Formats: sequence, C-alpha cells, structure tokens
Amino acid sequence: MKSYVKVRVIKIILIFLLNSLGGALLFAQELDLENTEVRTGYSIGVNIGLNLASQGILGDDVDNVSLIQGIQDAVDGTLRLSEEEIVAALDQYSTLIEQRADEQLAEMVKSGEDFLNENAMQPGVVTTTSGLQYIVLEEGSDPNAPMPLATDEVRVHYHGTMVDGSVFDSSVDRGEPISLALSMVIPGWTEGLQLMQVGDKYRFFIPSELAYGAAGTGPIPPYSALVFDVELLGID
Repeated sequence: MKSYVKVRVIKIILIFLLNSLGGALLFAQELDLENTEVRTGYSIGVNIGLNLASQGILGDDVDNVSLIQGIQDAVDGTLRLSEEEIVAALDQYSTLIEQRADEQLAEMVKSGEDFLNENAMQPGVVTTTSGLQYIVLEEGSDPNAPMPLATDEVRVHYHGTMVDGSVFDSSVDRGEPISLALSMVIPGWTEGLQLMQVGDKYRFFIPSELAYGAAGTGPIPPYSALVFDVELLGID
C-alpha cells in the first residue's frame, strides 16, 4: 500500500522554503497586483499553497502560523531548530500521513469486498471462479451470434462506475463506442467479454485484483472494485 503514498513531505517543504519570496510577501498586506514582479511572486505563492493543500499537508496537523514563520526564518537564516530536529519532525509527520493513507486504502479494500459479498447474493448475479461477477441485462436478437476470443478486438459501448455509483468513464456519455483489443484491457474485461455474444449487454462487477489492483489509475484509487455496463456491438 505504501507504494501509493506519494507524499514527499521533506522534498515539498524544502521547495517551499527555498522559494525566497521575501519577508514582505509572507504576511497579509495590500499588494500591487498590476506590478509584474508582485503578480509573479503572488502566483508562485498560490501555486505552492495549492500544491501543499493538494498533498494534504495543510490541515489540522500543521500549524499554519508556524509554517509561515518557518519560511520567514529560512529566508532570514535564523532557524530555531537544528537540521536533525527538522528532519525528525518531518519524518514523524510523513509517517503519520502514510499511516492515514494505509488506513484509507484498507477501508477501500473492505468496502469493495463488502460490496461484492453482498452483490453475489442478488438475483441473477453469477460469480465465476476468478471472482468476477456479472448479470445479463439484455440478450442479443441472434442466438448464433459470435463470441469473442481473448485475442480478438471488439467494439463496445460501456459505462464505468465505482461501487458507490460515481462515474469515472463512459463511452455512452461521450456518445461514441470504442474498439479495443481484449489482450490489452483489465483481466475482468478480458474474461467477461468472452462470456458475451455480439448484441448482448452485461453488467460486470469486477474485484480490484481483476481491475487496477494496488496501482489504481487516473481517478480510480488503488484496490477499487469497479462496475461496468458493457454492450458488445461487434468483433472487428
């Protein structure tokens, strides 16, 4: 799980400290934002602040007044802690952030497992030996329609959500189907699409180990179970 924790507290704080904005810019005051240098300095400060906030560094665990004072002291060269004390404090904070991230990931794992365990009991849901779950939403009109192989390229419409229903990707919403090779998609798709005939529409409930696993991707956090509605339009 710790591989997901991308918070690099020491590096980010050092970058923050080394951006010598000057004492006058560190405290609330009237700024001449029509001045090029002032506008540039202010923009850099906003960028740094947003970076810290997005990393979860600003919050109840950090005293913001002390943070600003630390910047001022670094600019003035009057540090109140030794280098060893600073590193120890940042290490302690980094450990706290990693522990919280691990707890969040553990909750994500449990949430997915609980969802799939409950979902497996729903009428019409089939669970394969791999753990993939699916339900048939619509059957195609041709009972002799072909079924794809793992080596095929298929054309599909799909709608992907998290288990809470939030949408992360949808060709349906974009209004454009997509062609893709079954050898190049997540294992849950490779297995699931081979169960379908052209014209069928299935809903797949995919455990994280058959999706993006510990790595996650884009808007999908690590260890996320996923839900896909997939319509198989054709085999290319």
